[in-house]
Amino acid sequence: MLRGIYTGASGMIAQQARLDVVANNLANVDKTGFKKDLTLFKAFPDILVRRVNDNGLGVTPAGSYDTMPYVGKLGTGVEVNEVYTDFNQGALQRTENDFDFALEGRGFMTVQTERGERYTRNGSFTINQDGTLMNHNGYPVLGENGIIRVQHNNFIVNERGEIIVNSAINPNDIASMANNDWSQPIVLDRLKLVDFEKIRELKKEGDSLWKETEFSGPPVPPGNLKVIQGFLEKSNVNMIREMVDMIEVQRSYEANQKAVTTHDAELGRLINEVAR
Repeated sequence: MLRGIYTGASGMIAQQARLDVVANNLANVDKTGFKKDLTLFKAFPDILVRRVNDNGLGVTPAGSYDTMPYVGKLGTGVEVNEVYTDFNQGALQRTENDFDFALEGRGFMTVQTERGERYTRNGSFTINQDGTLMNHNGYPVLGENGIIRVQHNNFIVNERGEIIVNSAINPNDIASMANNDWSQPIVLDRLKLVDFEKIRELKKEGDSLWKETEFSGPPVPPGNLKVIQGFLEKSNVNMIREMVDMIEVQRSYEANQKAVTTHDAELGRLINEVAR
C-alpha cells in the first residue's frame, strides 16, 4: 500500500515540474529569440513480481529452480531527470527596422552586462544619444573590437555580421541620406558572434540572455551562421503543442492523484477493518 502511495506521489511531483516548464513556455511565446524548454523523466528501478502462493523448489538433474511463477515488473516511481532547452530555429519576422537583427543558424550575439558578457538571440536593438548600439535592457552590443557605435541611416549589416558605414553620408544632410550613395563603404566592426560546443549546458538568465558554464565550454567561432538585418527571430514555442501538453499534464496529474487516494482508502480499510 505504501509503495503505491509513494509511486503516485512521485508522479504528481514530476507532472507539477513539467507543468511549470509548459507554463513558462506559454508565458514567453511572444518573446523575441526565446527558446522553449523540455522536461525529461527517468523511472526508479523496477522490481520483479512473482506469485507468492506458489513458492517451492523444483528439482531437475542439473539442480533446483524456483517454482514461483514470474508475473512481471512493477514500477516504483518517476523523477525529473533534466530540463533542457530546445535550440531549434524560430520563425523570422520582417520588421523593416535597421536596428533589428535575426540569426539564421546556430549561434549567439554578445552584449556587455555588469556581470560580464552574455549571449542572446534577441536582436531587437536601438541606439542611445551617444550612438551606442544597445539591447532593450540597456546593455551595449559588442563587436569584435568592443562596443559598437553607429548613427541613424548610415550603416548596414551583411550576412557575416560586418557593420558597414558610408563615410560619404552626413547624418545632418537629408539629401545625402535620400540618395543612399554607398560609394565609400567602410567596415566599422563585426558583430561578436559566438557558439558553444555543448550548447545545451548554457544557463538561462532571463530576458533572452545566456551565460556560459564550465560544462558548456568557452565561446567559439560559429559555423554556418547568418545575420539578417530588418528581421527578428520569433520564439520557437508552438502554442497549440504547449496547450496539448498542458492538458496531458493535467490528466496525468489527476490519474496519479486518484491512485494515491485509492491506495490511501485501501490502507484505511486494511487498518480499520481487516486488522480488527
